[in-house]
Amino acid sequence: MRLLVRDRLLGIGDDYWIEDEHGRKVFLVDGKAMRLRDTFELKDAQGRVLIDIHQKMLALRDTMVIERDGEGLATIKRKRLSLLRNHYRVALVDGTGLDVSGKILDHEFAIEYDGELLAVISRRWLHLRDTYGVDIVRDDADPALLIAVAVCVIHLAQREREDD
Repeated sequence: MRLLVRDRLLGIGDDYWIEDEHGRKVFLVDGKAMRLRDTFELKDAQGRVLIDIHQKMLALRDTMVIERDGEGLATIKRKRLSLLRNHYRVALVDGTGLDVSGKILDHEFAIEYDGELLAVISRRWLHLRDTYGVDIVRDDADPALLIAVAVCVIHLAQREREDD
């Protein structure tokens, strides 16, 4: 499954569609403005909320939380020792985790589970300046979760860059 995401996706308070490779609207990222913490909702094309994403308020390091139907699904934070590349850890509630690594600010990174590639986020194969692609490699992967992870990781990386 290949999805197209506009770079402006992470504007808080704005809504942005994620389209499939045929131009059909698949997901809507609904950024919530005027909140104490950064908050997004990932909705399907019919407007149903699939995933809630928000910043964890009381954490030593910036942390994003992903929830589905009011239940925790995952937390995301940057790994402590990642000198040459950006590395993030996605801790799933079942005790497993995903690893995210690459050039996050350039939107060139991979999402892996136990060393197996789940998705590649890239601007390389796109010619549109403000667009990047999410190529979901595994058929049994949860596309909404992987999009939510991509939104969180890019958001956290941009916040880190602003703080520097």
